[in-house]
Amino acid sequence: MRRIFLVICSLFLLCSGYALADGDLWDNYGDNNAYGQKPVTDEEFNSVVDKLKEKKYGKKKNKNIPKGESYRQSAETKFINDVDEDPPILSITLPLQADVNHVIPVGHYQIIGEKINGVPVIKLYQAHYLIAQLPACETLDDFDQKTINFVKLIQDEEDKVKIIFGNVDFNAYTILDVAKQPAPEE
Repeated sequence: MRRIFLVICSLFLLCSGYALADGDLWDNYGDNNAYGQKPVTDEEFNSVVDKLKEKKYGKKKNKNIPKGESYRQSAETKFINDVDEDPPILSITLPLQADVNHVIPVGHYQIIGEKINGVPVIKLYQAHYLIAQLPACETLDDFDQKTINFVKLIQDEEDKVKIIFGNVDFNAYTILDVAKQPAPEE
């Protein structure tokens, strides 16, 4: 009986040693890294999640740029291309004499500058109607304006005003007389 007990105990001890051996498949039960996979740290996981969020919710590209054109633009040309195309608005506070028979009344005007046959012209519009077309003098002076598109009314003398205009194509000015108003009746 003793022998049987010793044999069973020795077999039990020998078998239990193999079950606790390192490197056995059962040691890694439930562990995903068992087959040579590299474990991922929390920092690596969070960085990948952030990159995917940026890709999904990232800054939208300007779809107006044709494919292949965006790399050809420098920072300066991109800024010029993004300038507003709306004509600037000028507020005229005095009636102005455009020519002998035409007075420009007080009001707000959209200003468009063009070169017609090489001569700069400043056009004043109200609600898509051309109110006046004024010949202008082209200049390289930007009149110390901070924007590319500008228009401004400046008092030149007591009875004269200067309209200055600038856009991407050219800068110009024109000088107009203030319209003579009849003296108020007493």
